[in-house]
Amino acid sequence: MRSVELFAGAGGLAMGLSRAGFQHDAVIELDPHACKTLLANRRSNCKWPIYPCDVREFDYSSASRRIVLLAGGVPCQPFSIAGKHRGHRDERNLFPEFTRAVRELKPRAILVENVKGLLRPTFANYFSYVEMMLRYPELTLKAGEEWTSHLSRLERYHTSGRKDGLTYNVVHQLVNAANFGVPQKRERVFIVGIRSDLGIQFSFPRFTHSQDSLLYSQYCSEEYWDTYKVPRSKRPAPEPELRHKIQQLKQSLFAAALPRWQTVRDAMSGLPVPSPVRTADEPNLTHFLVPGARQYPGHTGSPLDQPAKTLKAGDHGVPGGENMVALADGAVRYFTVRESARLQTFPDNFIFDCSWTESMRQIGNAVPVRLAQRIGEKLYKTLQTC
Repeated sequence: MRSVELFAGAGGLAMGLSRAGFQHDAVIELDPHACKTLLANRRSNCKWPIYPCDVREFDYSSASRRIVLLAGGVPCQPFSIAGKHRGHRDERNLFPEFTRAVRELKPRAILVENVKGLLRPTFANYFSYVEMMLRYPELTLKAGEEWTSHLSRLERYHTSGRKDGLTYNVVHQLVNAANFGVPQKRERVFIVGIRSDLGIQFSFPRFTHSQDSLLYSQYCSEEYWDTYKVPRSKRPAPEPELRHKIQQLKQSLFAAALPRWQTVRDAMSGLPVPSPVRTADEPNLTHFLVPGARQYPGHTGSPLDQPAKTLKAGDHGVPGGENMVALADGAVRYFTVRESARLQTFPDNFIFDCSWTESMRQIGNAVPVRLAQRIGEKLYKTLQTC
């Protein structure tokens, strides 16, 4: 099934969808550093036509007329809790450009990824507007019309019962990547639209991994600690709020029905001790230590034996106190680029041939490959029915 991806970044979403079976006709990204990463991985991971350009200037006539899926991680900074919260007023708000691509390509399905902050009450009306634009991409904003007036016009059309021209059935869900085998508690909004004339139904995939199974493995069977040969004296006690849950799991026959959540320790397993400095003989130049990590209230690093906290990019590199691992001895350090890539489920042969700050920015902005693949597989299976 042929696809086009906008706002590709380092390629996490594109790689996951490719693994799910989609064949990219065009992968579009403006940022030169991200383009450099995509091009550096063309032989091994990113075997797609890559267009280093602004989506606002892209001519979609170069893509196949048989595009099945249009996907994209629309820039999240306008809606990110860590950003400036400017929403629709931010020049990086490119949802209207994504809608233009829908209008021109008329794909069978659309897939959008964005930050959890998009669902905040502050942006509730604009999120409704985004969904309405995607439902009726041919009802465009008129010259001089405010988005609020356009939303009202879309709402009137929606409630009229008319469904002329190009329309999509649109749903969204807030997804925690840890529930799909990603070693990171990363919550993201996914919006899926299916072209109305196809007459098919879509639902998001069910969880594949479970927190209960991790707790059972750690505090009931203790298999987790035994696997990593962690002495009993070094095994952390469960958080107080989880103790009642653990007691219930000990009495349950179905506690481990799903595979367990993956942890930071799982992600780091098999990696050598990080190099103290970046050296030319280190594989892909990505597994080296960066000094300066410090913890302060609210920024205490990711515990080894839980999924990592959400990796962050920041407007100007890694924000202070973020993207750290809390080691067993109580010390903290920054994740290396390779460790961070594993937390986002990039393969070990994926190259980040740029500075630590730039690499971490790209990784922090990425969609976890495994999560993209799971959602892509469900979408691919759905589209096979039409």
